[in-house]
Amino acid sequence: MPLRRPRPQVAVAVVYVAAMFMSILDTTILNVALPAIGRDLRVSTAGIEWVVVGYLLSLATWIPASGWIGDRIGTKKVFLTAIVVFTVASAACGFAGSLPVLIAFRVVQGVGGGLCTPVGTAMLFRAFPPAERARAARVLVMPTAVAPACGPILGGLLVDHLSWRWVFFINLPIGLAAVVWGALFLEEHREPRAGGFDAPGFVLSGGGLALALYALGEGPSKGWTAPVVVIAGLVGAAMLAALVWWELRVRHPMLRLRLLGSDRLFRATNLASFFGTAGFLGLLFVMPLYLQVGRGYSPVAAGLATFPEALGVLTFSQVSGRLYPRVGPRRLMAAGFGVVVLVFLALTQIGAGTSLWTIRVLMYVAGAGMSFVFMPVQAASFATISPADTGHASAIFSTQRQAGAAIGVAVLATVLGQRLGGRPLGLDTADVFRTVFLAGGVLSLLAAVTALFVRDADAAPTMAARRAPALVAD
Repeated sequence: MPLRRPRPQVAVAVVYVAAMFMSILDTTILNVALPAIGRDLRVSTAGIEWVVVGYLLSLATWIPASGWIGDRIGTKKVFLTAIVVFTVASAACGFAGSLPVLIAFRVVQGVGGGLCTPVGTAMLFRAFPPAERARAARVLVMPTAVAPACGPILGGLLVDHLSWRWVFFINLPIGLAAVVWGALFLEEHREPRAGGFDAPGFVLSGGGLALALYALGEGPSKGWTAPVVVIAGLVGAAMLAALVWWELRVRHPMLRLRLLGSDRLFRATNLASFFGTAGFLGLLFVMPLYLQVGRGYSPVAAGLATFPEALGVLTFSQVSGRLYPRVGPRRLMAAGFGVVVLVFLALTQIGAGTSLWTIRVLMYVAGAGMSFVFMPVQAASFATISPADTGHASAIFSTQRQAGAAIGVAVLATVLGQRLGGRPLGLDTADVFRTVFLAGGVLSLLAAVTALFVRDADAAPTMAARRAPALVAD
């Protein structure tokens, strides 16, 4: 009996969700395992942090180049190769017997992760015509919502009952299934006008972003005046400035930054997504820290208290998907960010006596608010991007999300360090988190304001159910 092929949209959606879930889960599940890795490999805290830093720097190096690589070589080849690299490197990390070996394979993992996300996003938006993206986005928010919340819970269970090595081995069945499915059902796509390799753009984008993210990641712990942070930050900023100058002049740029200047909708949604990612992932970073260190809960208990965020996203993404054709992305995004701002303000009032159920409810509400952001951003961002520019647009989109996440964590970690004033973080310092939550609220407020610059009329191709006269009034 011949194998029945699914629709191209279904084929892309399945492998995209699996690959993104694996990639995003990896960023949160590992944090819980770091202390156990340090004890087993007998390394210091300063050494073990490179297990995370090495991956992030590799990720940042390859994300900007991913659009051109996918267009030139073929999105199916690059996407499946990226999953294979990520999966094999995960297995190698699980078997690592020393810190240098573990860091080396984490860097290899970053190559796979840096190519996987943008290329997968480009495949997704090429497969779904604009009129179908709102409906598809209700399903495709799953990895974004569930994976970060599952990480702390799953990581704690694996470390407690098996070994830290299983936080890497868990990627193997997911990666294998994604590769088999993709090899059978994905369709190849290449852009005939991809152009030649932009070597200066690759060096400037990868190096500049990696150094900038390194400075943002290390600044809160080492101090913003530490020489290594200052040098990395200044060199990274200079390289990124040179990147903008070069990419606006070269014929075939690695990153088509002109898309941000010429496409109003793409520019507005990227800006709102940047601030929104900073605030939301900042919350997912600081809440487990508050519950574990400030309130004394175990990693698993803290993860379970954070997890309702994912339930809120999954529940209300169905609502936002149905409202999108009639309400439009601008109002949905602004309202969603507004809800997150209110959650942050409520968190500034919690204390040692606050019930854990209150925190669970607030996290659920935060997830519900973000569901009115994730779905419209997913549906509207590429509405006016041509198929030929989709690969480059997805690289820009992935870059801003990675930068937003780094800035959100850096801002909240810096505020926390300033409020501590050199004191060690413990149960007697729980009140300092109120200021941290306030800082997160400011980031989400900036996201709400920038969302107001999104024009529903520009997103009309993705709003098939909306009547044309209403667009004129917008």
